[in-house]
Amino acid sequence: MTRKISRTLMATLAACLMAFSSVGHAQAVDETPSALAMTGDALFVRPALLATTIIGSAVYLVSLPFSALGGNAGEAGEVLVVGPAKATFVRCLGCTRTGKKPETVEQSGN
Repeated sequence: MTRKISRTLMATLAACLMAFSSVGHAQAVDETPSALAMTGDALFVRPALLATTIIGSAVYLVSLPFSALGGNAGEAGEVLVVGPAKATFVRCLGCTRTGKKPETVEQSGN
């Protein structure tokens, strides 16, 4: 009974990790998040994404022999580790899209 629950939990976790980590790659983000969005992101979203990155890394390590035999170890690493890590660390605070905010350049009038 415990084994069946454990397998179901792992399958659900893997499905969630694959679904939530397909956010996108680092790109310029043109958003102006509010203070509430930044606070919610810092207190709730980032810790959850960090946990997703850690769990995804563990799932990747466990599944590495099988994905290597299947020839998709790189794809599995991208989905389970790199995607959540980018969503955790390469996203402006409070933004909904993954990527860095573009640098603002001041132009001087000559």
